[in-house]
Amino acid sequence: MLTGWQHCTYPFCMDQMQPAGTSRSASARDRVEGALSRLEAMVDERLRSEAARSDDLAKRLSKLERQHDELKKVAMEVEGRLERAMEYIRSLLAADQN
Repeated sequence: MLTGWQHCTYPFCMDQMQPAGTSRSASARDRVEGALSRLEAMVDERLRSEAARSDDLAKRLSKLERQHDELKKVAMEVEGRLERAMEYIRSLLAADQN
């Protein structure tokens, strides 16, 4: 049964094990700043690559929109020519029946 308080032989603070001139908080702060710097560099690189990808996609979209407009014009022209051809055929059939 544990009824008494026992003295701990390990120190609560391990500062004496740090190299001379540095403290645990300074070391932790340096590690955090280093990690943040690496993270910022990764985010910046990702933003640059995504911006380049976005520009490429915008160019492709613009090209596809132009092609779509050209195809729409061609389709309208073909439709008109087909309508005229059908009218001509109808007129020939009507003239042949008379």
